[in-house]
Amino acid sequence: MTALSLAPRAASGPLRTVRDGLVVAERNLVNLRRTPGALIAALVQPLMFVLLLAYVFGGSLGGDEYRSFLMGGIFAQAVTFNASFTAVGLAADMDGGMVDRFRALPMPRGSVILGRTLSDLTMSAVTLTVTSLCGLLIGWRVEGGLAGALGAYLLVLLFAFAMSWVGATIGLTARSTEVAQSAGLVWLFPVTFVSGAFVAVDSLPGPLAAVAEWNPVTATATAARALLSNEAPAALPASTSWPAQHATGYAVACALAVVAVFMPLAVGRYRRIARG
Repeated sequence: MTALSLAPRAASGPLRTVRDGLVVAERNLVNLRRTPGALIAALVQPLMFVLLLAYVFGGSLGGDEYRSFLMGGIFAQAVTFNASFTAVGLAADMDGGMVDRFRALPMPRGSVILGRTLSDLTMSAVTLTVTSLCGLLIGWRVEGGLAGALGAYLLVLLFAFAMSWVGATIGLTARSTEVAQSAGLVWLFPVTFVSGAFVAVDSLPGPLAAVAEWNPVTATATAARALLSNEAPAALPASTSWPAQHATGYAVACALAVVAVFMPLAVGRYRRIARG
């Protein structure tokens, strides 16, 4: 196992945590060969949403224009759903005894979780690539140039990294794969669908519209569309709320806030588990 080649004791502090985390991430990615179903699920799920939403709702919400508008929401939703793989992966490691083996190694406690989030960030990058190719097939195009596209993808990946820490906290709290599968999914649907990912925020009832306006998924989707220059169709008027008008800055702030809250929660939970 590659985790046995962890950074030497001479490295310390954050540098050692990152170095050991990269080794654990490599182990997680290599381990995907034994669980190809997880990789297939991570790729098929966003493709299914692209095709269903584009052709089931697209005709009544703007046709080709809606399909371009849709992709920003699909990107935000896809990486949010990948948080469930983080939860299940950590829970499976605990069930399989891998966490006990990691505890016996001379490595910082945070490296195990960092490795999981980094490997799932790689999965999110693959998901975005495949989803983008599917978007091109249905008529979506990048209208904002190379710099805008790069900014959009980096923003979505930052959000993916933040969501993986939410998944890590859930997985470490669940302590079993079965519970993690349920707990890792139950919150995803309201978070992604009570948002402006697929519809105009103003079309939602009052309380839901207020939640959707400030939802980080809405901000990420809106910012991605703005950077990609994908305009909303006439049937979906743009929101004039503060989060919508400052979507990019708000999306970055939300992602950093999620990491700031859930990273210490996940690491603290792991340390309590490691102490037995």
